[in-house]
Amino acid sequence: MCTVTLEYNQNSALARRKLAALLATGLFIQRDVKPDAPTPEEVEAHRKSIQDFLYASKINSAKAFARHLK
Repeated sequence: MCTVTLEYNQNSALARRKLAALLATGLFIQRDVKPDAPTPEEVEAHRKSIQDFLYASKINSAKAFARHLK
């Protein structure tokens, strides 16, 4: 069995009708997919990247303030 992912404008009546026609053939089934939860490693990497960004931002802000306060 293969998986096909479709992206469409859910506000488009034509797109909804075509999708309904596809599903009505019985050849396809619709399955809701929940996004995967991040792994602890991904959470830690994201936290570290935010800390690195904030550190760099503080350093750059301090330099900019120092230049304008001279």
